Amino acid sequence: MKEEDVLKFLAAGTHLGGTNLDFQMEQYIYKRKSDGIYTINLKRTWEKLLLAARAIVAIENPADVGVTSSRNTGQRAVLKFAAATGATPIAGRFTPGAFTNQIQAAFPEPRLPVVTDPRADHQPLTEASYLNLPTIALCNTDSPLRYVDIAIPCNNKGAHSVGLMWWMLAREVLRMLGTISREHPWEVMPDLYFYRDPEEIEKEEQAAAEKAVTKEEFQGEWTAPAPEFTATQPEVADWSEGVQVPSVPIQQFPTEDWSAQPATEDWSAAPTAQATEWVGTPLSGLKLLFHRRNRMEIRLTENKQFLKIKNK
Repeated sequence: MKEEDVLKFLAAGTHLGGTNLDFQMEQYIYKRKSDGIYTINLKRTWEKLLLAARAIVAIENPADVGVTSSRNTGQRAVLKFAAATGATPIAGRFTPGAFTNQIQAAFPEPRLPVVTDPRADHQPLTEASYLNLPTIALCNTDSPLRYVDIAIPCNNKGAHSVGLMWWMLAREVLRMLGTISREHPWEVMPDLYFYRDPEEIEKEEQAAAEKAVTKEEFQGEWTAPAPEFTATQPEVADWSEGVQVPSVPIQQFPTEDWSAQPATEDWSAAPTAQATEWVGTPLSGLKLLFHRRNRMEIRLTENKQFLKIKNK
């Protein structure tokens, strides 16, 4: 076991068991923490993992290995393991009588069942005991080991721990078969074996879609085509010399001595004759208007008389 594998185990929490302990799992316990959680010995976990991989490799036909997980946290890992090694997966509810009822259409006859949780997957273990089949199980500190032949001590409650254990088992099986080399790391990441909540997937997809929309809008604002200026601008060397402003003649006023002018007359004096003429001007205009009005009335009267004579 390399240091990288130990770090993966610690990061996924594979060494963390539960607060309860089965008497048959005492041999795999390293110590008990102050909060009551039992710690699993990772050295024993690695040894039992290699033993389980040797048992799986010993089966000539990979399809005769049946991997089962009724819990959601292990269904994706089981399907990935089956795709990598060629085993037969049973993800979801295990139908009672699947190993013993020969009347059903799809009657699997596995030679080596592998289960994720002995407590949740008790039905395939019980039916395997009827057929005298060896079994492999991922066991926690409180898991019952009845009908279990190879127990791999680990944390089978956490999604990351279960996914990592199936990934480790698949990698060791492929290494023993010679499919992949031990010198080079496996290109498949453990993340593909982890269970993901559908709600979290929807939230991530919505966030990614919103981010893509905002990114397109942001890029659209900056990538808009700039207006092309085709008109040639005149080159002006010196702006002060480029525009000639016409000179405007300045009107010169005679400079007089204001103190030399005569004193202002008395404002209370009577108005002059010029003022009288300005006052009389509006009256003459009114006389002209009255004169024109009288002429128009005379013309209207003559027209009326002419029309009366014509009608007669």
